[in-house]
Amino acid sequence: MATTTRLLNLLSLLQTRRDWPGALLAERLDISHRTVRRDIDRLREMGYSIAATMGPDGGYRLDAGSELPPLLFDDDQVIALAVALQAATLTGVGIEEDAVRALTTVRQVMPSRLRHRLDALTFTTISTDSSDADSVSPEVLVAISAAVRAREVLRFDYSNGRSTDNIEITPPRRVEPHHLVTSKRRWYLVAWDLERDDWRIFRADRITPRIPNGPQFTPKEIPGGDVSEYVAACFKGSEHINKWPCDGKVKWPCHGKVVLHRPASYVLPFVEDGAVEDLGPDQCSLEAGSWSWTALAASFNRFDTDIDVVGPAELTHAFAQLAARNAATAAS
Repeated sequence: MATTTRLLNLLSLLQTRRDWPGALLAERLDISHRTVRRDIDRLREMGYSIAATMGPDGGYRLDAGSELPPLLFDDDQVIALAVALQAATLTGVGIEEDAVRALTTVRQVMPSRLRHRLDALTFTTISTDSSDADSVSPEVLVAISAAVRAREVLRFDYSNGRSTDNIEITPPRRVEPHHLVTSKRRWYLVAWDLERDDWRIFRADRITPRIPNGPQFTPKEIPGGDVSEYVAACFKGSEHINKWPCDGKVKWPCHGKVVLHRPASYVLPFVEDGAVEDLGPDQCSLEAGSWSWTALAASFNRFDTDIDVVGPAELTHAFAQLAARNAATAAS
């Protein structure tokens, strides 16, 4: 076995467990104890921090060092790393340029078989807000992304998220896949639904692809022309994406304005996409939206202050509904 190959195999073994007895390393690599010691010294010279462990046979442990040495990944780890770097280029946290350079470096040294797998997995990152993520297999993501790239009709069973009993009962969905996107740690498919003759967004963790794919198609233009803006608009007010049609305009279904008896500096850090106007040292106006009038009224109450409703009347009525509910709750 060539020295380079042997060193890579040794490094791979050291990365799989904390402690390795020297005799076991020699047996796994089919080399002598003396060769194991020489190879450990070579890895140390390359920058790896490998500590000797005590015991009847002696052993070795790969530890963190003062500098980052060359790394060794298996095929699945390389794909996972490249996908993470691709998502990191759109995080908005100041590491985008470094992520692009790192992704370029990884792609340059990738074997062609891995580059083909990575190219088959294309997606759009919309946000990285934290939420409970749902598991979706890489095979499903690759199947969806491959259909997007090939512009082939995708056929799949779609779970309602409550049970799997209906998967075989309902007919498979037939869609023209447009984009695979990731938002709030979930994966979604944006597609033109051929049965409903409209755009739809599907959660990837509920998709079970069927084979083969359907015929090729000419992609339609996403509403508004930007998939990120379209998905953000459809997500407004609903994590379940159950209100259709979605016109792709980023807006809340309910929008109102109030005067808060708080200074603008107190309110500004918490308004997200709302608009604040300074009305003096102790007041400000806040214009914001939500998925319902009651939810909008409740969101204004989080500032724990007196509130004057500017409009509309639906917002005033929502405050009355909240007051009645809260009074009933307190009475009980």
